[in-house]
Amino acid sequence: MRRMAWALALAATAAAAQQQDFSKVEIKVTKVAGSVYMLQGAGGNIGASVGEDGIVIVDDQFAPLADKIQAALKGITDKPVRFVINTHWHFDHTGGNPYFRKQGTIIAQEHVRERLESGGTLLGTEVKPAARADLPIVTFNDRLTVHLNGEDIRAIHFPHGHTDGDSVIFFTQSNVVHMGDDFVTYGFPFIDLESGGSVRGMIAACRKVLATLAPDTKLIPGHGALSTVADLKPYVAMLEEATARIEKGIREGRSAEDLKRAKVLAGYESWGGEGKFITTDKFIDTLYNDLTGRKSGEVVKHN
Repeated sequence: MRRMAWALALAATAAAAQQQDFSKVEIKVTKVAGSVYMLQGAGGNIGASVGEDGIVIVDDQFAPLADKIQAALKGITDKPVRFVINTHWHFDHTGGNPYFRKQGTIIAQEHVRERLESGGTLLGTEVKPAARADLPIVTFNDRLTVHLNGEDIRAIHFPHGHTDGDSVIFFTQSNVVHMGDDFVTYGFPFIDLESGGSVRGMIAACRKVLATLAPDTKLIPGHGALSTVADLKPYVAMLEEATARIEKGIREGRSAEDLKRAKVLAGYESWGGEGKFITTDKFIDTLYNDLTGRKSGEVVKHN
């Protein structure tokens, strides 16, 4: 019953996001470093490389915000959007594709195009296939680099983290990294098991990224405030410890409900407290289903 309630709650969250009143949303622009800016509104954070050659944006939030995003970019430069890179397929990161593809080329990892083309289920809500004209027209498997504004903008695929099509974007000259939703600052992350996500993949992605970063590298999370390497480290430590505790419970033959009652994630209450997008119980369900090979929301009976 609790898993069913969770599925319904998440479905309501997704539906509410799609029906949100975007007229009140304002786009906040922050200069990060070098040629890179961060735009925040509703949905995923946008990274933007801005210079004489034009603009490269990373993600484009919800469709109704496209005009506001465009106006915010115009406040920085009158140069056009040349490229859009999608970090993954979710509608709060790709909703502006129909608008911005009229200006520039949309780029994404292969799985992003596949999922946008076929549609699917997100948080229990049906997502219809994207129109063919709105799909990414340049795709890559492992990595791709856009050379613009004196910046080598590298998109690297890290599979099976938040989804199976995640890309982390490195603005190499500006020393800025856009993490997509493999790193968020709102608490426990949403791991989309239905889209090939996995906690182990998320940990591996973050660990590999950390190994390449200078201590002063600026991080744009998928959601939340501009961050640093020092912010990413405790996030990864939490993922590793939470995974280890759930794995131990599974080896002992305990159910997800047992682990909730035992407060298996004690000490991490602030990550999943009331009002958080992913509560502690939801996160336990996600990890349990992931580590036992079950899809999210699947009801499992225990004898």
